[in-house]
Amino acid sequence: MRIQNNQPAFNTWTNYTMNINAMQKSMKRLSTGMIGNTDDPAGIGISERMRSQIKATAMARQNTDNGISLAQTADSWLQKVSDMVSRMKSLAIESEGIMSKADKGNVQTEFKAMQEEITRITSFYTSAAKFNGLYLFRGGNGVAVASTDKVETTKGKITLQVGADVDQKISMDLKDLQVSNTAIVGTMHTYTYNSAYGLTASVHTEVHWNSIIDFNQMSVGLSPTDPSAGKIIGKIDMAIDYIAQARASMGAQQKRIENTRDGLMTYQDNLTAAESKIRDVDMASESSEFAKDQILVNAGLSVLSQANQLPQSVLRLLG
Repeated sequence: MRIQNNQPAFNTWTNYTMNINAMQKSMKRLSTGMIGNTDDPAGIGISERMRSQIKATAMARQNTDNGISLAQTADSWLQKVSDMVSRMKSLAIESEGIMSKADKGNVQTEFKAMQEEITRITSFYTSAAKFNGLYLFRGGNGVAVASTDKVETTKGKITLQVGADVDQKISMDLKDLQVSNTAIVGTMHTYTYNSAYGLTASVHTEVHWNSIIDFNQMSVGLSPTDPSAGKIIGKIDMAIDYIAQARASMGAQQKRIENTRDGLMTYQDNLTAAESKIRDVDMASESSEFAKDQILVNAGLSVLSQANQLPQSVLRLLG
C-alpha cells in the first residue's frame, strides 16, 4: 500500500484527460461541420486545392452567363435590324408600283428613316447596340479606343474565360454592321436575252453592306429610267441573307456557351461532392462519438473520485 504515488488515480486521470480532449474535438467538428487540419493533413491539402477549383469554376460559370446575355442582347438588336431591312424591301417593291411622284417621295422618306435607324443602332461612338460598355456591331472586341478625332474599336474578338485553368477560353465573333463597312454581303446576277431567248449578256454585281444602309448610295426615289431602280430589291435580298447568317452564327455561339455552362455546372457539382467527402464531418457518426466520449468523461470523473479514496485505507493500519 503506497501513498506517495496513487497509480490507479493517475491512470484514471490520464484516460479522463484523453476522453476530455476527444470530446472537445467532437464538439469542434459538430459545431463547424468540418474536420480540423490535424485530423487529416493530407486530405486538407487536397480539399483546399479543390475549393480553389470550385470557386474558379463558379466564376467561369458566371462568365458564361454574361456571354449568353451578350448573345441574347446582340440577337435582339439583329432581329430589329432584320425587321427594318425587310421593311425596306417592302418599300422598294411598293415604289415599283403605280403611284404619284408625291407618294413615291413619302415611300422614300420612310425608306431613308429605316436606313438611318439601322445606322444609329450599329455605327459610330453613339451606337445604340451595346452590352456592358462593349459595342456589338462595330467589329473587333467591342472595346472603344479614342483615336485622334474619332472613336474606334480594338481589333480581335470578344473572349470569355470559361474554365478554371489557364487559356480555357471561347471567342465570340460579332458582325461589323457599321455604315462604313464595305464587306461584300453577296453577288447579284442579272442576265439579258435577245428575242430568240438567247443569252446576250450577264452582269455580276458585288453588293456591299454599306451600300444598303447608306442613304447616299441607295434610294427608292429613283427615276424609272435609272438602271439601278430595278436592282434595289435584289440587293436588299442579299442584305436580308447577310443578317440571317449573322443571327444563325450568334445563335450557334450562344448554344455553344450554354453547353459550356451546363458542363461547368456538372463539373462544379461533382467537385463539390468530392471535396465534401474529404472535408465535411459525418454528423451522425460524430454525434455517436461525442455521446460515447461524454459518457466516458462522466464515468472517468466518478472513477477518479473513487481512486482518490484508496490511500485513505492506510489510516486503518495506523489505527
